[in-house]
Amino acid sequence: MTTLVAERRGFLSPELRATFYYFIQFMSGAVVTVYGGIWFAGQGLSAGEIGILNALPVLIMLVLNVVVGRIADRANDWRTVIVIGGVLAGVLPFALFFVSGFWGILIVWTLLSLPAAAVGPVMDAATIRMTRRRGSQFGPIRAWGTVGYMVMLIVVGFIINWLGGGIFLPMFVGLSLLRTVAAFQLPRFRGPDGPATQQQHSGAARRLRDAMQPFFVLPLIGFSLVIATHNMQNAFQGLLWKEQGFSADIIGPLLAVAAIAEAALMFTFGPIARRFSARTLILVSAGGAVIRWVLMAFEPGIGLLIPLQFFHAVTFALGYMGCMHFITNWTSDAIAAEAQGFFVMLQQSMNVITLACFGWLIGLIGTKAWFVAAGFALVGALMILVSILLHAPKQTSEPKLV
Repeated sequence: MTTLVAERRGFLSPELRATFYYFIQFMSGAVVTVYGGIWFAGQGLSAGEIGILNALPVLIMLVLNVVVGRIADRANDWRTVIVIGGVLAGVLPFALFFVSGFWGILIVWTLLSLPAAAVGPVMDAATIRMTRRRGSQFGPIRAWGTVGYMVMLIVVGFIINWLGGGIFLPMFVGLSLLRTVAAFQLPRFRGPDGPATQQQHSGAARRLRDAMQPFFVLPLIGFSLVIATHNMQNAFQGLLWKEQGFSADIIGPLLAVAAIAEAALMFTFGPIARRFSARTLILVSAGGAVIRWVLMAFEPGIGLLIPLQFFHAVTFALGYMGCMHFITNWTSDAIAAEAQGFFVMLQQSMNVITLACFGWLIGLIGTKAWFVAAGFALVGALMILVSILLHAPKQTSEPKLV
C-alpha cells in the first residue's frame, strides 16, 4: 500500500515523471552537438584531440555498460542507480571551469561522460518494465527525449548567437544539473513486491548467459549494425550535403526532419506493435535502411531527400523500438538493465568499427560510401532473418508488443 501511495503522490503519474526526465535527459548533449566542437577548439584542442575526447568515454563504456546494468538490477530499484549517475553527471561538469589544456579537459570530460552514458540503458530498461507492469506505453514516453533534444538543437543556436560562445559552458553545466533534478523526481520502477512477483514470459532468461542464444543475440548484433549506419549519417552527412552545394539553412532543417519522424513513430508505436512481432519490425527497419542508403549514394536532390529523411522513422525508430520490446520479451526483470547494457555495448562496438571505415571511405569514394553503409545494413538484415528462421516468432513464445 505504501508503494502504491508513493506512485500516486502529487498529481504526477509515474509515466509523466519518467516523461519529464526523458525530455530533459538529452538536452545537454544537444548543446554539445551544436557547439561542443567549437568550444573545444577554442580551448586550443586539435581535431585529433577532439576525436580522442569523444572516443575515450565510448571505449570505456564498452566495458562498463553490462557492469552498471548488473549493479542496477541488484539494487532495490533501478531508480537508485539513475539518481546516483545523475548526481555525478550533474556535479562533475563544474570542473570544466577550472581545467585547461588537452589532458585536463580529457580527464574531466571522460569522468562526466561516463555516468551520463551509463544511466541511459538503465533508464530505458526501467521505464519499459514499468509501463509493461502498469499497462501503459513506453513509446510516447521515450519520444519526449527526442523532442527535448530537437528543441534544444534549435534553441541553443539562437542563445549562442544572442549571448556569444561564452554561454556554452554555463548552459551545458546548467542543463546537466537540471537532469540531476529530474532524476530525483523519478518514480519507483519495480512493482510493489519487487521483480519476483512480476509476470514474466515463460521463456524469459533470468541470467544474461542464459539469454545468449543465437536467436536472441543475432537480431541485436544485426540492428546494432543498422544503428551504426545512422551514426555514420550523424557524423558525416552535414559535410557531404555541404559538398553537394546545400547551405546550412537547408542542412539544419533536413536533419530536423529525421528527428521529427523518429518522435512521431514513437508516439504512434502502440498500434503497430500490437499487430507485428518484435523481430518482424526489426527486419523491416533493417531492410528499409538498405534502400535508404542506396538512394543516398546517388546524391538525390531536395525533392527526394525530404522523404528519405522522413523514412528515418522506419529505418531507425521502428527497429529501435522493436529491439527494446524484443529484449523485454525474452529477459526477466532480474537482468533488465544488464541486458539493455549488453545491447548498448553492441551498438558502441559497431559504431567504433563502422565510423572508422566510413571516414576513410568518404575520403576515397565520397558519397558512394553509402553503398558500403547499405551493405552493413544488409548484413544486419540477414542476421535478423536467420534469427527468425532459427526461432520463428509465435504468439505463444514471442508476445505481441503491448
